[in-house]
Amino acid sequence: MNQLSHFSRAGTVTAAATALVLTAAASASAINSYNAEPAPERTEVGALVAQWDNDGDPATPDRVAWVCSGTMVDTDTFLTAAHCTTGWPEGVRFSVSLDQDVQGGLDTAAEQHAGDPAAIAGAVGVEGTAHSEPGYPGTAADSHDIAVVEVPAAEMAQRWSFTPATLPSAGLLDELGPQGLNATDFVVAGYGTQEAQRGPGGHTHPGGGVRMKAPVGFNALNKTWVRLAMTEPRGNGGACYGDSGGPNFAFIGGERVLVSTTITGDAPCYATNVTYRLDAPTARAFLGEFVTLP
Repeated sequence: MNQLSHFSRAGTVTAAATALVLTAAASASAINSYNAEPAPERTEVGALVAQWDNDGDPATPDRVAWVCSGTMVDTDTFLTAAHCTTGWPEGVRFSVSLDQDVQGGLDTAAEQHAGDPAAIAGAVGVEGTAHSEPGYPGTAADSHDIAVVEVPAAEMAQRWSFTPATLPSAGLLDELGPQGLNATDFVVAGYGTQEAQRGPGGHTHPGGGVRMKAPVGFNALNKTWVRLAMTEPRGNGGACYGDSGGPNFAFIGGERVLVSTTITGDAPCYATNVTYRLDAPTARAFLGEFVTLP
């Protein structure tokens, strides 16, 4: 979302990780700045923190950074995107943080634990085990771009108070149809960067690392995707780099429902958030292995 913090992923992660989060179009989208605001109340929304090897010795990860967004969908399951958890060097370790300002926490921890990535990651997050959908990367029709990180529930509860997000029932968006979805309020949340800004070196995406939210509007629906409009004149904000895996909530029947996760969009982060439906069969089959579905 826009107006995030001072983190530029492309400038701080390795080439392997950059390729992971900055793939075609705008994989790993984020929240832009216009019509966006901080979301301290969305304590179920978190950041995925990675430790990985950058010196050829996978036994000792030497880099640490937040890399994507996600959502707690029960007390020990963090939902994110498969392109956030795959393609890393051997020995990568993942943690989940529900801090409002993850980048600020990492900066402070780096000063206190210089040269100790594990201590830095532990200062902001709880380590877990990642599980990516086996069919990823799939096809254009169904990318299978979904993953979870299982974390110890007791450790999460000790550090943060949160209510897991409500998942949708099977085919919920189909039941509403385009007419119903046009009348539905959507909100995207995440830790990502701002929309593209022009400068002497070309486009940059400043910010990132602080949990933000922005309104979005319905654009189009198909088998596994729901496209959400990010157009500023209509009062919308939107997602950008770093928001991948993060939630898109819809207000349905008076309830906030996590209907999709951010996957990609237009490269400047101005127009469309392309999101993976959680009410579709592939997502439900995968999630059903880890959580109880409605």
